[in-house]
Amino acid sequence: MTGGQLTTLIGLVLVAVGLGLLRWRLPAWYWLGFGWLVMLTRIVVTFRSVMEACGLTEQPSRWRIWVAAARNRQPSRMVPEVRRVRITRSGLVLRLKMQPGQEVQDFDAATERLRHSWRAHGVHVKALKPGFLEVRLIGYDVLRTVVMPRKIPTELLRVPVALRADGSLHVRDFRTSAHELVIGATESGKSVYLRGLFKGLAPQRVALVGIDCKWGVELGPFARRLSALACTPDEASELLDALVEDMTSRYELIRSAQHLDPASPLESITSDIWGLPEDIRPVPLVLFVDEVAELFLTSSKADEKRRDHMVTQLIRLAQLGRAAGLYLEVCGQRFGSELGTGATALRAQLSGRVAHRVNDEASAKMALADISIRAVAAATSIAATRPGTAVVGLLTGGWARIRSPFTSLDDAVAACVEHEALTPDIPALAAFRPHRPAVHVEAFELAADAF
Repeated sequence: MTGGQLTTLIGLVLVAVGLGLLRWRLPAWYWLGFGWLVMLTRIVVTFRSVMEACGLTEQPSRWRIWVAAARNRQPSRMVPEVRRVRITRSGLVLRLKMQPGQEVQDFDAATERLRHSWRAHGVHVKALKPGFLEVRLIGYDVLRTVVMPRKIPTELLRVPVALRADGSLHVRDFRTSAHELVIGATESGKSVYLRGLFKGLAPQRVALVGIDCKWGVELGPFARRLSALACTPDEASELLDALVEDMTSRYELIRSAQHLDPASPLESITSDIWGLPEDIRPVPLVLFVDEVAELFLTSSKADEKRRDHMVTQLIRLAQLGRAAGLYLEVCGQRFGSELGTGATALRAQLSGRVAHRVNDEASAKMALADISIRAVAAATSIAATRPGTAVVGLLTGGWARIRSPFTSLDDAVAACVEHEALTPDIPALAAFRPHRPAVHVEAFELAADAF
């Protein structure tokens, strides 16, 4: 081997090692520089053979059969048409036109075969308009190291909390999905998910209320941004009564402002707080319930009576709270029908579902069985080495894997302290306000106008 050949060989080895290190340490940069081209080439070369191997072809049309017969050839089967290819930060997005007789479920059932055939990290299928679908191929594991976008749009009651396995942003939208159930075992990342919510809601025009059955150690650090906090079952029962009373007063306000006079304009009629004038609109309120199973546990007849009352009040808030601007975030390590009367009724009102790693399959089924059996299997297979990973039910139907970015307790508390002046003083909850200087609702309204 000559000196020039040896130099070339060493150079090629160094390039290969450099690309390998780049792929491991900075997979996004590797993908944008080289990975997309390799995958796109593989798709172009093998598209027809992969479609045939995955059973995603259809019999040729009569016209194609006649043309092939005229040429004395065997007509080939029809494959989906690639109409557009888009390169993203995490993968490729193919827009396909399906052939007559095909449906989206055919492609969804073949996602694992497509993933292995094209050596993608993941394949996600989504229906578009009739006859068209989107196939999103993920080039690398975007959940290994969660990197949130630098520019995140902020809206009232919309909090970006995690990254999905397909590279898109997962947003907790309280206006669209009023109530949510979050379950997860110890060290599964449930607390980090809650910290992200507190950090995102702290600067917004929202009242935050907490029921912490760990004697306040979980939600207590956020007390300076809380309008009310209950740390024991007895306090929780009284706080729920006060919230139901506040909800009733909000409905009375809506009813008094409906202007059912025939001469009133139709646009002035409303059935929720969002149609009220801003000067009289109550502030929206988010209730966090941590370790909800503790509210169901009893040790005596007196406890059973209190438990039934609390669960009834909680279900009332879940059933009627949305229009009054009351939203629930119910969290716990486990949640199953064995908790007692009212568990399934409460679960039915919590349309949002987030399941971190759990210790029992019953909890995963309670959260996700009515969404998809595959989602239950995905939730029970989350590795303990990946805290923050969860399975969520999507507002558009179906489910997805997500992972929350790490939010330290210091960061979440700092956000609450920074925006302490925005904490409203709600008269109905004054008895449960944590010990701190209070800001009256009018002052809160003035401060919120700056946002």
